[in-house]
Amino acid sequence: MCLIRFTNQRIRCRRLYVRGANMTTIDFRLIRQLWMFLAVAEEKHFGRAAARLNMSQPPLTEQIKVLEQSLKLSLFDRSRRGTQLSAAGAAILPAVRQFADQLERLERVVREVAAGQTGVLHVGAITSAMLETVPAVLAALKRVHPELTVFIREIDSVEAIPALEAGELDVAFVRLDGKVGHGISTLPLAEDRLAVAVPRNHPLADVPRVRLRSLADESLIMSSRQVSPAYFDFLTAVCQSHGFAPRVLHEVRSVMSQIAFVGCGQGLALVPASMQKLASENVVIRPLQERIMVVTAALAWNPSRHHPMVDAVVAWARRANGGQ
Repeated sequence: MCLIRFTNQRIRCRRLYVRGANMTTIDFRLIRQLWMFLAVAEEKHFGRAAARLNMSQPPLTEQIKVLEQSLKLSLFDRSRRGTQLSAAGAAILPAVRQFADQLERLERVVREVAAGQTGVLHVGAITSAMLETVPAVLAALKRVHPELTVFIREIDSVEAIPALEAGELDVAFVRLDGKVGHGISTLPLAEDRLAVAVPRNHPLADVPRVRLRSLADESLIMSSRQVSPAYFDFLTAVCQSHGFAPRVLHEVRSVMSQIAFVGCGQGLALVPASMQKLASENVVIRPLQERIMVVTAALAWNPSRHHPMVDAVVAWARRANGGQ
């Protein structure tokens, strides 16, 4: 029998044996030590870390030493100036943080299941989808499944596929279009006409409809290719098809950031026309003469991971798209 306590970042457990073809041992003592390591790394002080973990300092110090011996690594540099991560400690910190996040997710799910709320959905979404698309989807689901518990995580489009593959997300609302591979299915939810955001004092601000070719000599702020490769490549191809390569001055993480950079006089930006409602007073959104449509939100999911709530989301999306 094993007891895991996550409250106040405490884990108490010995070992759990999982039966299967090969006996697997989960060392919960190591898990507890990693949690202690995280507390010391974040507090940069053994005393404060001990208080955070509701324990005295000597046992904490001893457990960190045991962890270092087990890993054969020195995790902290200790001096009169305080406690700092060693190079090895800094290297493992991101993985330990991710591990801690997973434990917290597990705690939340267990708590919801214990309360009888068995419908749990983990959603990832880009910022613009959280503003425009996700609220309507969740409201529709809540009407049918009032006990549904939803955990939302803000992500970039490029993060969706690995997170869906790993089971970290059940569905994602991102900017993806066409075949993405990796066994991930997508369904476009919203599209918009492409427009250009310009500073209010720019000559193009007085033009009712802007020719795309007139942006050839302008500095552009683009959504980063690292964030949304398909969207970046699409816009680049559109510019090239109109006779010029875009002069990208800045790559940013969201459409809102594009508009903010335009407002700071850093250049122009190709954005969905619906972003007009988010533009500040010193930014003007002008439609293009050319009718160029862009997918602004798509639903992505992993069909190999069956989840009844995912089925409900996909069914809603298909109805909203006219039965696609």
